Formats: sequence, C-alpha cells, structure tokens
Amino acid sequence: MSKIAGILVVLLLAVVVGGGAFLATFDLPPPLATVEKVIPDDRLPR
Repeated sequence: MSKIAGILVVLLLAVVVGGGAFLATFDLPPPLATVEKVIPDDRLPR
C-alpha cells in the first residue's frame, strides 16, 4: 500500500511542478476588451 501512495505522491508532485513550469513559460495574451464603468457623482470625494 505504501508503494502505491509513494507513486501517487510522485505523480502529484510532477503535475504540480509541470503546471508551475507551464504557467511560468506560457505567454498569456492580455485581455482585449475595454471596460467602462460609470461611477455616480455621490460616490466621489468632494
């Protein structure tokens, strides 16, 4: 049973390290949508 647990721990570690490496090297494009939000005048400081 401990052999299976060890294999699962190694696989989980490999997935975490691989996912971290992917996120560190993958070039994510910036969002292109323009955000416009109307703020009422009474919420602004005077």
